[in-house]
Amino acid sequence: MPAIILVGAQWGDEGKGKITDLLAAQVDVVARYGGGDNAGHTVVVRGERFALHLIPSGVLHPGTECILGSGMVINPARLVQELDGLTARGVDVSRVRVSSAAHLIMPWHLALDEAQEAARGGAQIGTTRRGIGPAYADKAARTGIRVGDMLDDKHLAATILARAEEKRPVLRAYGLPEPGVDAIILQYQEYAARLRPHIADTVRLVHQRLAEGKTILCEGAQGTLLDLDHGTYPYVTSSSPIAGGALTGLGIGPGHVSRVIGVAKAYSTRVGMGPFPTELTDDIGEQLVVIGGEYGTTTGRRRRAGWLDMVALRYAVQVNGITELALTKLDVLGAFPQIKVCVAYRCKGERLTDFPTDARTLALCEPEYETLPGWQSEISHVRSRQALPPAARAYVAYLEHRLGVPVRIISVGPERDETIVEARP
Repeated sequence: MPAIILVGAQWGDEGKGKITDLLAAQVDVVARYGGGDNAGHTVVVRGERFALHLIPSGVLHPGTECILGSGMVINPARLVQELDGLTARGVDVSRVRVSSAAHLIMPWHLALDEAQEAARGGAQIGTTRRGIGPAYADKAARTGIRVGDMLDDKHLAATILARAEEKRPVLRAYGLPEPGVDAIILQYQEYAARLRPHIADTVRLVHQRLAEGKTILCEGAQGTLLDLDHGTYPYVTSSSPIAGGALTGLGIGPGHVSRVIGVAKAYSTRVGMGPFPTELTDDIGEQLVVIGGEYGTTTGRRRRAGWLDMVALRYAVQVNGITELALTKLDVLGAFPQIKVCVAYRCKGERLTDFPTDARTLALCEPEYETLPGWQSEISHVRSRQALPPAARAYVAYLEHRLGVPVRIISVGPERDETIVEARP
């Protein structure tokens, strides 16, 4: 049976949490493959809001197994807090498994993330300051601490002591206090005791489930344009949010994948720094932010907003091999008499239809728009594409034509049931 990959097709914050929650009812396992608690997935179930940062939103479906994969970096304090918070709300978290090969975020990663971002001054990247980048840097340098190191208290203590010694000169260079190693060891041993029942060889577990004929939904964090290799570097995250990251982050081969679902908003947003060609700093941009509730689940930061960028979205379709789209927040556009879509860029007198990943080039790009009629009506009650206002149907069809992939899911509101789902042929 297949694996389904769910990816963000823009700069993150596309509404992947809701789509994961929707699809989780149809699969057996939901597996997160990258990133850390810099992600934020918000799901609304019968008016109750769940903000998840590490655990896949599939946990809200009884019986669905949830995996935190090897490609993740995990702050154990946040994970314990999230597990306990869900338990307090009556959610069974015994189904959550954490890869022994995932890396731990340590206190010095948090301190360095803060100090390094501050040291950049006006050239800040816009990180969430959750220690993600420094943890991935240690992983690549082969000096990280893994979740599996928590299975033995003595080994964990020795590993923390050795890594803390290595970090002392780096912390001093930034004027940071040296870590209180004894306190860190005790704290992480407490986390270990809490998390041990959840730690597993998740690569073996994933392949067991595939062999049993189970369907696995591979859940991404962030978005394509924040990919470390294929995004707008250096204004990117430190992991691989694209479809290829699901394979490396979970330890499965491409032959297991049957669908790649790209999640995109009906307009564009970006949080943090970096070029954003369709950004609107006028009243329309403010309306998109207010109506769309564009504030980060993780940091609360106000997102930048603008019209849909078709150049960037086409690039995401190519890079991920997207087979179908889930379009979110279509209802937000119901406030506008006209809707614009960026179909090309103008840069130094040239017309560009291919997305330039070089941030300096992208910063010089001006959007070329096509204008479509709006529908100026409320659509959160609609449950079929045919029942959408004609202009809304035309907007969705326009995107399909431009991108060459079908839109199978349309979100028309934040609630779980405020969704149009089209059957696959």
